[in-house]
Amino acid sequence: MSKEFFIPEGYSSALSLRETQHAIKYIKDIFQQTLSFAVTLDRVTAPLIVRKNSGINDDLNGVERKVDFDMLNEDGEAEVVQSLAKWKRLALYRYGYRVGEGIYTDMNAIRRDDDMDNVHSIFVDQWDWEKVITRDQRNIQFLKETVKSIVKAIVYTKRKVSLRYPVLSREICDEPFFITTQELEDRYPGLTPKEREREITREKKTVFLMQIGKMLKSGTRHDGRAPDYDDWELNGDILFWDEVIQDSLEISSMGIRVDATSLANQLKELKAEDRMKFEYHKMIADGTLPLTIGGGIGQSRLCMLMLEKAHIGEVQASVWPEAMLQICEKNGINML
Repeated sequence: MSKEFFIPEGYSSALSLRETQHAIKYIKDIFQQTLSFAVTLDRVTAPLIVRKNSGINDDLNGVERKVDFDMLNEDGEAEVVQSLAKWKRLALYRYGYRVGEGIYTDMNAIRRDDDMDNVHSIFVDQWDWEKVITRDQRNIQFLKETVKSIVKAIVYTKRKVSLRYPVLSREICDEPFFITTQELEDRYPGLTPKEREREITREKKTVFLMQIGKMLKSGTRHDGRAPDYDDWELNGDILFWDEVIQDSLEISSMGIRVDATSLANQLKELKAEDRMKFEYHKMIADGTLPLTIGGGIGQSRLCMLMLEKAHIGEVQASVWPEAMLQICEKNGINML
């Protein structure tokens, strides 16, 4: 169990278990339709498993263990995805998408090495999305405009939810505050990265924290980010202040993806040039794959925020430590 596990004093869910299940479906229906319209995306089907050593699975920070297994009457092994960051870009190429067009999908994953607390689960569900862009759009301004579109889709969905369930009265700030990880370190030099996120989001309510993965002046990174999908100069996380858990809640990790130059530089920085043996990386280096922007939007976290829940287990069915389940039951947190 994570040290970050938090029980809000006097917490009581505003919705019953049955109402919660209805509300989850309502949120997912409204939001994915709104997102699709706002960012111009088609829904597609995506894999739960990929071949091991294909180079397609997300390596996250490069240390997390994947869930893998052998297959009956089939050579090699398969592994459960950790995210679809690379698969989506290949899909845009294979399906023939053009500039201005994109895709989104329901992504389910298992991250066996994740902590389990109020907002983390070993089961991950998110909308993964990706869109073809031009080289001229590989800039901060285009990134910010895309972030604003996603935030507006989230705020619109929250308003619809509050109309259906008036007891859920908290509002979401619709104007994101943009700040880089270096600016954040300069602002709060004595705090840890997580503490910095908490303080800036407490103050600004909705934040887009940019340039994650990039080395800071202090000689550390704000957080790890794989070197072969986001361009560390053109990425970030969308954070919202969660009044229930009194903390910053990351809803989306997203960014403009690497081109040949940024891929080479970032692989070199992390001494991961061996990944260039994979077809995916070669297709970026030779310009075969389109230039894209994309990200993931956490489904359960979004539902948790909108339904004003104290624990992600109130909006998703997963596996939890027995001690955590007992604490939740004693404190009015109704796990699915």
